[in-house]
Amino acid sequence: MNLPRPADLLLYAGAGSLLVFASLAQRENADAPPAPPPPDAIEGALLGPITPFDPSITVVAPDIPFQPASGTAFSIAGDGRWLTAKHVVEGCRRPALVVGGGRAVAADVRLSPRADIALLITAGGPPALPVTTVAPLRVGQRAFHPGFPQGSAGEVASRLLGREVLHVRGRGSRDEPVLAWAEVGRTEGLDGTLAGLSGAPAMDRRGRVVGVTIAEAPRRGRIYTTSPDTLGPAIRGEQSPDEPLLSEPVTTENYGRVADDLRRDLRVAQVVCLSA
Repeated sequence: MNLPRPADLLLYAGAGSLLVFASLAQRENADAPPAPPPPDAIEGALLGPITPFDPSITVVAPDIPFQPASGTAFSIAGDGRWLTAKHVVEGCRRPALVVGGGRAVAADVRLSPRADIALLITAGGPPALPVTTVAPLRVGQRAFHPGFPQGSAGEVASRLLGREVLHVRGRGSRDEPVLAWAEVGRTEGLDGTLAGLSGAPAMDRRGRVVGVTIAEAPRRGRIYTTSPDTLGPAIRGEQSPDEPLLSEPVTTENYGRVADDLRRDLRVAQVVCLSA
């Protein structure tokens, strides 16, 4: 019996390898994209729809002349579309976005008729933060609020408690569905009120905006944001559906650094009212 020579074995092995590679090249590749980060263990049931039995909170808006104040805005389109809280700019004749170096860019304003949301329009802007109004919300999930509390750079972390109804009485009376969040962390050294954080994005761990920060209840340790039911109509047609996510998940360990990056890139900016 004659055994194959070493040269023959190499030839057979090479031919077999070519056949394997050719077969793999023809195979359809239908792999799914990487899975999103796993949910926090504390996350609970899916948040249900609005019902007549949702808890409520009443806010009195005094009917007084507009008082200049500062707030926060964030980019939702690179061609110059921003969101902020309506009460930050309502009544302001010259709202503007601070871009650094003592400079500010004037913005036009469109106020939402049914929610504490305002659309600011400038001639161009930074990349957008992706906004979602369809992603499922879970009780206990985290949110991160980067902005300018007390007029300075700062951020807050929170957990979703559920839905509530905000009863606004006085100027601009309305009943608005909102999301209630429990504050669980904030910038070190930031004490007292979160005034100035109004208009900040409430971002999930993937960097998607799920609401606009509009109010706080300091004694209860709660933060209120718009709900998807009012956010969706306010931005309809203003953002491309394929805006990219942030380059890394947002966590309790890195949300301060992520917030600093967003402010540095002006994707999150301070809103002021310029004197006439």
